[in-house]
Amino acid sequence: MKITVIGTGYVGLVTGTCFAETGNNVTCVDIDKRKVERLTAGEITIYEPGLEKIFLRNLKEERLRFTTDLAEAFDEAEIIFLALPTPPGEDGSADLKYVLGVARQLGAMFKPGQYKVVVDKSTVPVGTADRVEKTIIEGSGGKINTAERDEQSGVFDVVANPEFLREGVAVDDFMKPDRVIIGSASERANKLMGELYAPFVRQGNPVIYMDKRSAELTKYASNSFLATKISFMNEIARLCERLDADVDMVRRGMGSDGRIGKRFLFPGIGYGGSCFPKDVQALVKSAEEVQYDFKILKSVMEVNQGQKLHLVSKLKKYFGNDLKNKKIALWGLAFKPNTDDIREAPALAMIESLLKEGAQITAYDPEAMKNVKQLLGDKIAFSENQYDCLEAADALLIATEWNEFRTPDFLKIVSKMRQKVIFDGRNLFDVAAIRKLGFYYESIGRPVLNQ
Repeated sequence: MKITVIGTGYVGLVTGTCFAETGNNVTCVDIDKRKVERLTAGEITIYEPGLEKIFLRNLKEERLRFTTDLAEAFDEAEIIFLALPTPPGEDGSADLKYVLGVARQLGAMFKPGQYKVVVDKSTVPVGTADRVEKTIIEGSGGKINTAERDEQSGVFDVVANPEFLREGVAVDDFMKPDRVIIGSASERANKLMGELYAPFVRQGNPVIYMDKRSAELTKYASNSFLATKISFMNEIARLCERLDADVDMVRRGMGSDGRIGKRFLFPGIGYGGSCFPKDVQALVKSAEEVQYDFKILKSVMEVNQGQKLHLVSKLKKYFGNDLKNKKIALWGLAFKPNTDDIREAPALAMIESLLKEGAQITAYDPEAMKNVKQLLGDKIAFSENQYDCLEAADALLIATEWNEFRTPDFLKIVSKMRQKVIFDGRNLFDVAAIRKLGFYYESIGRPVLNQ
C-alpha cells in the first residue's frame, strides 16, 4: 500500500518505518526542513533500540522516504496517518491545533474521484475523529459533498487507530502488537485497515473493530489504568516504610494473583514520559467537560507528583535538612531506561528541588544527557561515565533503572565517593547485601537495616 505519515516524532517515525518494513511504500512528512534532510541522509533523530537498523534498510530499499511537501505525499497516499503532537494545554486538555490544522489543509487537497482513509494515530480526546472529519469538510471549501459520502462513493473516512507503543521496546510493540484497535463505522475503511495490519497479527492477536469514540477512549483508559497501578504501588511502598514491611514481598504476593498480574507493580519515584502524565491529565479534563468528577485519577496525579520528590525527602532527612554544598551524584536522567526521553522525568523534578536546597549535582545517563544539557545548561555538571560521576560525592541518587546500574563495581564506587551513601529510587540492589558492604542505603518501600 501507499502510506503517508504526517509527523516524524516518536510515534510517526516508528509507525512509518514499521509499515515500510512489511513492504509498504511510506512517505513521512514534516514541516522541519532540517529534520527531513537529516532523516533522508540516514540520520535517525530519536533513540529507540532496534529502530535504526530497519530505518536504514527501508531507506536503502526506497520504501521509506521523507519530505516537506504535504500536497505530493497526500496525492500519492491511500491511507494517511496523523502522528502529530497533542501537548497538554494550560488547563490540562489536549491541544489539537496541529491535528486540526493539518486536517484543514488536507480538505483543500481532495480531488474528484479520490478515496482516502485519514487515520488519527496521535493520542486524542474522545470526539476528535468527528472533529477531524468536520474540519476536512470545512477545509475543502465545498468540494466535498457530504450528501454523497456513502460506502461506495465516499471521498474519505476518518479512523481512530490509537498507538500502544512503549518507549524502549516500541519496534517489538508495533511489529507484534497485543491488539490493534480500529475505530470506524465504514466497512470500506475497515477492510483497508485490516489488510494493512494483517502482517502484524499473523499469530492471532486480535484486531478489534469498534466505533471511533470507544477507540479513542480505549487509549486513555489503558494508560490511565497503568498509571493508577503505579501510583497505587507507590502508596503501598510508602505504607511499607511506616509499617516496617517489605514492598518486594508484597508485590510478589499480589502479582501471583492472576486477576492482578505482575506487571506495573514495581514501586519507584513516579511515572513520567510523553504518555502517562499527559493522558491522565487529558482524561480528567475530558471528564470535567461532561460534568464528571474522576476522583481516582485526580488522586493518581497527586500521588505521582509527591512521589517524584520522595527520594529527596529521604536525602534531606539523612543530612539533617541541610544540603547546602553537598555533592550529589545522580545516575539516570531519562524517565525510563532505553530511551533519551526526559519529558516529565522524575530526575528533573529531583534536580530542581536539590538545586533550591543548594546542592551540587553531577549526573550521568547513557542517552539522555544531551537533552538535559539543552534544557539546564550549566546548572548541573555531567560526567562521561557512571563512575567519574561519583568523584567526591556525599551521596548517590539513582533515578533510572538502566541495566548498567544494576551490577556496578562497588569497590570502585567506594574509591570515588566521599561518603558511602546511596538513595535508590528504583530498588536495584539487594538491601542486606549492600549494607554488608558498609553503605548507608535507602530504597523505596523496603526496610532500612541497621549498620
